[in-house]
Amino acid sequence: MSDAIEHVRRFIETHQEWAGLVTALLTLGESLVVVGLFVPATALMLVTGGLVGSGTLDGWTILAWGTAGAIVGDAISYGLGRWLGPGILRRRPLSRQRPTVARARLFFYRYGFASVVLGRFLGPLRAIIPTVAGVMGMPQSRFQLANVLSAVIWMPLMLAPGFLAARGMEDGLSGGGGQIVMLIGTGISVMLGLWLLANLMRPRRQPAAARRAKIREV
Repeated sequence: MSDAIEHVRRFIETHQEWAGLVTALLTLGESLVVVGLFVPATALMLVTGGLVGSGTLDGWTILAWGTAGAIVGDAISYGLGRWLGPGILRRRPLSRQRPTVARARLFFYRYGFASVVLGRFLGPLRAIIPTVAGVMGMPQSRFQLANVLSAVIWMPLMLAPGFLAARGMEDGLSGGGGQIVMLIGTGISVMLGLWLLANLMRPRRQPAAARRAKIREV
């Protein structure tokens, strides 16, 4: 796995014109149902953040492409859930991921909208929650709002550790205006994420009978 990450790093560093597209493909893959379980996007985003911090890559370009890829990936996963219905959760390869699927379903039942926002930050659930939302018939407008909001928060947070490690906090704050804005944006994202965690993770009130009926449908 480390060899693959190193190959991607070298490719991005030597083919900077492709860096945005590669980043979008990585974040898209990270967000796709099942595929996301096997894409090491977290490590690759740390590497990419380091390249942004060193000045090798343009931060705004990487943010835009990466955010777009994450949004499209979740939208595809949601669309598959709406199109194929509950059967997708019982077929391969999801049938081989039953514990993860069960956790994703329970998380969605309990938190609804917030589960889509926060699920992007929760490892294996990231690749399952959007499909579960589609299967459960979450309204398109609500899903896309949660999708875009989570991607806008997630992408700078993924880049921030590598960026700060490459620049150093002092250098980052004394650098150009664009870098300062990037750091401020990261701080805002962190605060917004904490606010969501504190205020949105409240179980939806639902009659027990309706909840049991919904579970039986799936």
